[in-house]
Amino acid sequence: MKVKIVPYSDKYSKYFYDLNYDWLNEFFYVEEYDEKVLKNCKTEIIDKGGFIFFALNNSEVIGTMALIQKERGVYELNKMAVKKDLRGNGIGHQLIKFIIDYSVDKNFESIILYSNTVLKNSIHLYEKFGFKEIDNPDAPYKRSDIKMELRLSNL
Repeated sequence: MKVKIVPYSDKYSKYFYDLNYDWLNEFFYVEEYDEKVLKNCKTEIIDKGGFIFFALNNSEVIGTMALIQKERGVYELNKMAVKKDLRGNGIGHQLIKFIIDYSVDKNFESIILYSNTVLKNSIHLYEKFGFKEIDNPDAPYKRSDIKMELRLSNL
């Protein structure tokens, strides 16, 4: 399924919350940090130098993901979620490819992410795009047991 990927707009903030909240509840639970970011995505991500994107099918929001600025040139791939009944249709693949291309165009140094090894399909997708496991001393999530990085200078 081919999607159109668009940047954040206030009219989509509800979908950012709903898609991510549903995903977190399905696989883990919503942590205090998640709730803060989801309820205040513009303040917590956009206003702090980050980016949020949405995958649209026609005009329906069916997926989302964010880049949270960690330091100059380093962004965390965060809050990626696809509508449950549309998973497995390549939407996550398109979102990650978009984020990588966007980050290369902006001359970012690297993209990091935190995940959990029980999410085998997600880990496989990240590895397919060149993410490598690195030390995980600073995970902001209790559920995180793996940290990965994609060095953009290698692309």
